[in-house]
Formats: sequence, C-alpha cells, structure tokens
Amino acid sequence: MARVFIKAGKGQITVNEKPLDEYFSRETGRMIVRQPLELTNHAQTFDIKVNVFGGGESGSRRRSPRHHRALIEYDPTLKPALSKAGLVTRDAREVERKKVGFHKARRRKQYSKR
Repeated sequence: MARVFIKAGKGQITVNEKPLDEYFSRETGRMIVRQPLELTNHAQTFDIKVNVFGGGESGSRRRSPRHHRALIEYDPTLKPALSKAGLVTRDAREVERKKVGFHKARRRKQYSKR
C-alpha cells in the first residue's frame, strides 16, 4: 500500500524518506515509479513523496506508487491517458489462504496406498 504526496518542484522523488535511486536498487523499479510522470510529461514538474508499507519489492513497493490518484486529482484531464496505459487499474490478486488439512493453500498431504 502506498500514500503519495505531490507538490510543485523540480522532479525529486523520495520513497520512505530515501531518494528513489537509493530505495530501488534495480533500474526497472525506478522506471515503473517514473512511468506515469513521463507519460503525462510531468517528470520535472513535481516533487513526490511516497510512503510505502507491506508486500514485497515488486508488488506493493514498485507497482502501488504507480497507481496513485494524486496526478488525477491535480489534473482530471490526465485520467484518459493514464487509464489507456493501464496505470489506473489495481491488480486485485491476493494470496489464497491455507486450508485445514493441507500443507499449503492447495498442496495436499501425500497419498499413501499402503
């Protein structure tokens, strides 16, 4: 889950009080966070502060800041471009719960014929 705050600035992005380049070690993570800004030509317009918690590196930490509604609240005319690129829709998949008598969610105990 992520909370995103934007304000007019020079394009600095901080995630959990760290610069974007320090928080994400891989370039793909940085690219995914910058994607909506580059799509709407606002990469150097805003300073962005992101608070992220929960999930793993690729799930909530990389993808959730990208879905933020802050740009849409700033300028509602950006929504069609962001939705066409698939940046507004959240991935609703969740981990399936473990069932009673199973090892994991679907992994049953080993069958023994004798």
